Order: sequence, then structure tokens, then C-alpha cells
Amino acid sequence: MIYRGVEYSVAVSLEPDVWQWWFQIGNILSTGKTKTKLSEMAARRTQIKINVALRRIEVPISYIA
Repeated sequence: MIYRGVEYSVAVSLEPDVWQWWFQIGNILSTGKTKTKLSEMAARRTQIKINVALRRIEVPISYIA
């Protein structure tokens, strides 16, 4: 799937109600797990993590006063 130009994936894990996710921005790969019964909720949580990662890239730390 693609969200805001970032390819990501959400897949079922072996644990019940746990989803594994990953996305890559540039050469930084982010992975994790989220607990929910709904695949749509797991995808939305991954999209939120992508938003956070993109915000970190857009405003470098050196510009924060």
C-alpha cells in the first residue's frame, strides 16, 4: 500500500489480534507491531507513524530554537 508517497505493509502475525507493519522512507526502515482486531485499524496506525516520521524529516532539529 502507499500513503503520502511512502510504501508500507501490514500483515497478520502469529499472535492473535497482532499485526506486523513496516515502511521505508529513504534508507530508513521502520518496523513494529500493533494490537487490534481490525486490519483497517492496523493500517491507520501505520499511517499515523508515517506522518510522524515525515514530520521529523520536514523540520530538521537544528532549526528548532
